Amino acid sequence: MTAAPEPAAALATVHVVCAAAGISLAVPPGVSVLECVRAAGLEVPAPCADGRCGECETRVLEGTPEHRDGVLTAEERAFGETMMICVSRSVTPQLVLDL
Repeated sequence: MTAAPEPAAALATVHVVCAAAGISLAVPPGVSVLECVRAAGLEVPAPCADGRCGECETRVLEGTPEHRDGVLTAEERAFGETMMICVSRSVTPQLVLDL
């Protein structure tokens, strides 16, 4: 059995706007949003960093997240109002987050 291919969204750079901080970041493939916002100096909790604890849940102001966590329900994923930035990426080229 072969692994499923990565979604196209995982292979593209995602532009993330941290609205509260007033910064814009380019998140390359293979790097999490969490890693990039921390590298930019924002303090975001993430005890697990693998999408299971929910500590890094972040409100999405614009854009469509590609959910890869094990926390949100199907209904919450469909609404797209929050995402776990440690593992999830974006379907759209840009996300605006409440960070």
